[in-house]
Amino acid sequence: MNPNVKRTDELRAIIKSHKRWDIIFGLMGLAAIALAILTLMALFAEMVIEGFPRLSSGFFTNFPSRRAGEAGILSAWVGSFFVMIVTALFAIPVGIASAIYLEEYARKNWFTDVIEINISNLAGVPSIVYGLLALGLFVYTFGFGQSILSAGLTLALLILPIVIVTTREALRAIPQTVREGAYACGATKWQVVSDHLVPYGMPGILTGVIIGLSRAIGETAPIITIGALTFIAFLPPVPFAGDPAAGLFDWLFSPFTVMPIQIFNWTSRPDPAFHANAAAASLVLVFLTLGMNGLAIWLRYRLRKNIKW
Repeated sequence: MNPNVKRTDELRAIIKSHKRWDIIFGLMGLAAIALAILTLMALFAEMVIEGFPRLSSGFFTNFPSRRAGEAGILSAWVGSFFVMIVTALFAIPVGIASAIYLEEYARKNWFTDVIEINISNLAGVPSIVYGLLALGLFVYTFGFGQSILSAGLTLALLILPIVIVTTREALRAIPQTVREGAYACGATKWQVVSDHLVPYGMPGILTGVIIGLSRAIGETAPIITIGALTFIAFLPPVPFAGDPAAGLFDWLFSPFTVMPIQIFNWTSRPDPAFHANAAAASLVLVFLTLGMNGLAIWLRYRLRKNIKW
């Protein structure tokens, strides 16, 4: 038999064997994805069936109560709103500014390499570690107490690596010709960054910011660690309201609760009616998270559509 023909037959057999394994691996992957999707759909359907009847205007405007039928999520969603404000005000400017400095201004040496490695590692640190750090730093060392300010700063630290990494990736995706063209026209470093890089990278930057905030709004472990209340029947003080009038920033130091804590509280009770409340609150939180992710997708699409290279 011709050796070339024999070698060709062997190669065909090897290729056929590899294709067979490719098909098997593809089918296994498809089965795993289908199982995960079906499980998620079953859990979501159960949550909708159990929680949707509890959704009403009173559910959003009532405080938590020992009576399941009268309990609502007013203090929880208001607390989440204020905590997210603090988180965004700290994480967004600090994260974007840090990314711009590391990507455009910092010299490439061993020190910046160490910083970049640590930022990447911090993105994968369990959230409970941030809670323990915040308990010692914000609650006790800085004396912020178990307040909205402590919670917001904790979640800001949690999502800060995500904002930095996504912002740097957005800046790296901009063609080098944009920088070179701006420098050729006499632009300074800051003009290149503020007038060209940040506007062109805004779709990716906003996507990372919103995804980070959508993760923060569902976190429970760090909020429990710093002492969020499981039952609260009052709202943070409104600035310049009340007798005596509250200060402009008094709400920052108010006790608080958030949506995940309220859900945790209701699921820990034996009464099935509270479980229905937890399902309804979970449904609200899921749609809020999906809405934030949908907003990120829409913003990315709109901004990329308007960019002209």
